[in-house]
Amino acid sequence: MSSHPKPEPVGDVVGASVPKPDAREKVTGRAVYTDDLRVPGMLHGVLLGSPHAHARILSYDTSLAKALPGVRAVLTAEDLPPVDIGAVIKDQPLLARGKVRYVGEPVAAVAAVDPTTARRALELIRVQYEVLPPVFDAEAALRPDAPVLHAPRGPGHPNAASHIRLIEGEPDGAWAKCDVIIEDVYETPAQQHIYLEPCSTLAEVDPDTGRITLHTSTQTAFRVQAITAEALAVPMSRIRVLVPRVGGAFGGKVESTNQPITAALALATGAPVKMTFSRTDDMTMMRSRHGARIHMRTGATRDGRILARQVRIYFDTGAYADDGPFVANIGSYFARGPYRIPHVDVECWCVYTNKLRAGAFRGFGNPQIHFASEVQVDRLAEALGMDPIELRLRNALETGEKWLGGAPVESGTLHACLERAREVSDWQRRRQRAPPAPGKRRGIGMAAVAHVSGLLGSSATVRINEDGSVNVSTGAVDTGQGSDTALAQVAAGALGVPLSQLHFSRPDTDTSPYDWCTGGTRTTFTVGHVITQACEQVREQLFEHASAMLQRPVQQLELRPGGHVGVRGEPGTSVSFGAISGYALYVAGGPILASARWLFPAWQLDTQRTHVEGLTSMGNGFFVFAAQVAEVEVDELTGHVEVLEAWSVHDVGRVINPAAAEGQIQGGFVQGLGYALTEELLWKEGHLLNPTMGGYKVPGALDVPRAIHSVLLEHPAGPGPFGAKGVAEVSLVGVAPAICNAIRHATGANIRRIPATGERVLRELLARETQGGH
Repeated sequence: MSSHPKPEPVGDVVGASVPKPDAREKVTGRAVYTDDLRVPGMLHGVLLGSPHAHARILSYDTSLAKALPGVRAVLTAEDLPPVDIGAVIKDQPLLARGKVRYVGEPVAAVAAVDPTTARRALELIRVQYEVLPPVFDAEAALRPDAPVLHAPRGPGHPNAASHIRLIEGEPDGAWAKCDVIIEDVYETPAQQHIYLEPCSTLAEVDPDTGRITLHTSTQTAFRVQAITAEALAVPMSRIRVLVPRVGGAFGGKVESTNQPITAALALATGAPVKMTFSRTDDMTMMRSRHGARIHMRTGATRDGRILARQVRIYFDTGAYADDGPFVANIGSYFARGPYRIPHVDVECWCVYTNKLRAGAFRGFGNPQIHFASEVQVDRLAEALGMDPIELRLRNALETGEKWLGGAPVESGTLHACLERAREVSDWQRRRQRAPPAPGKRRGIGMAAVAHVSGLLGSSATVRINEDGSVNVSTGAVDTGQGSDTALAQVAAGALGVPLSQLHFSRPDTDTSPYDWCTGGTRTTFTVGHVITQACEQVREQLFEHASAMLQRPVQQLELRPGGHVGVRGEPGTSVSFGAISGYALYVAGGPILASARWLFPAWQLDTQRTHVEGLTSMGNGFFVFAAQVAEVEVDELTGHVEVLEAWSVHDVGRVINPAAAEGQIQGGFVQGLGYALTEELLWKEGHLLNPTMGGYKVPGALDVPRAIHSVLLEHPAGPGPFGAKGVAEVSLVGVAPAICNAIRHATGANIRRIPATGERVLRELLARETQGGH
């Protein structure tokens, strides 16, 4: 990708910690979420989940449920179009058709006058099953004798949703040149998104036109529109999607089935239907992060050059592919890490099992592979007798070098991140193991992190109103992270207007320009890019009219803060946006407005450099880098780990809103803390054992470190607005390995499976003592 111009913002709004405009309404409880919506005649929808992990459906009997007073509709797959949906593979029905593939899979849907009646109707539905053998382990699912979950689609094992192979250099011959080789197997859990607002949709059908309007908690209005139209076999023009406030998502509200099922109930009843999941239904029916097992071997010379790496990755995608093949792409693509390792062999499978489907989740396959890679690099440093940061510095990719597959690293700032992390964490002193409290051991660990910013397509429209105010419209959804604020700052900075003069519209598929999704560290980066492009076009129109009004050539004009165009070198000569807009509306030119669109270009893998199977291109985005450090204290008696302090250093390009960026980093660290120490979905024979907030352990206020230091490095580069880069996902990616490396520094325990619960840490400590460690 070529270099990009980085225009400077006008005024001081870009780089300011502007408060989120929705903060007051959320704090006071006035914010309207989907479940707050009420309309006359509204019914309530609920779903019946499968009691079996793998079974053939023999028959349904819904007669008793339909006869229950207050029930308006009972649907099964027989009442819906025979359509399967899926982001990559069309393998998932809205309601189980023919057989069920995980415990909790929706089998029937009910609409009734109130939730109590609806749930009573579920108890009256009779479904006869023929139980089939299940498989719950991804590697076991690839064995020749494993139960087959889906009809074969081609060569290879039918339970492999995707298979990838990437080879660079000559890995088979490189191992003999390595002085130190570390080999291990790493496991990461299925993590639940735990957004505070469960999935919720209100569907209304126009009685005259049959048009369906969906109010829904989602990350993507346009994907909801497309998926609902596809699933119900209706034109997209018959679906309108509006997005109220969203109470978190983290990837869990992208490719969802709750919207089309709710719409189907509304069509069946001719009445509005709202379906809001309970926490348990959300956890058992929606999706999780992919659990993974990673076999990794890394070799280096005694002077610290990493020469070779071999990786075998098994992503457990659950019963349906969902975003699994995309997650496997990212996991494979980052398996080399942000290092110049010349000889690499990566093989990755995305595998069907009889568990809850897994999909997109903050980091998108990268937290799994970074855990294995960064823990192994630390062990390599230990074996070489090198400082962990020094080893990473010696091998870190720099600007102009190539990523695995040949993509150029255009802004290689990992060195800067590592050096800054070493400085701010007082790394050298803390590595001396400060004396802890009695019965405790203290250690510090770190991880180098790489991710990407930007993905797929976006568009935006900017309009100057007659009073000089500015309307900005995109389809981007603010899921609570504050993207509306940052994007408004981008527009205000590009045009030189105060935020009070700018209105940012909410997503509506009838009126908003297209945006693929809020996810993939893309919103500020990608949508901000198209906003600046649209603002540039608006600026040209403003200058054209101002030139006529001021009788000055365009080349002498400049934007001035407060929404004015002035003459360079003449402080007293200017004209307001309002006056220019009035001139355009009533004298010449017409309304001042502009639209911009952009599709982030996919990088075609260099097949001359890399042997590639199962992957041809990466719509991957712009590389971003970070370094994360954690100091821990481990209880020798219980194995309990307390994270005392943390440092997260990020190259943010150009910071748009420092407070928002710091909040993203701190929030990402806490979510990564849960991934590292406490969070894990647990199954027994396919039944989820902890589908409640009581049983699923997210970090509480007392679990958070006393300080999470967010350090923002500014190295503007790339097509993001004013050179901005993303930070949302990368803030989580390196947390687990940094914490586990700190545990090993404190105790010598090699943590290969997360979460690093007290029991697992204690088991490693006892094993180490048995083997003669200390």
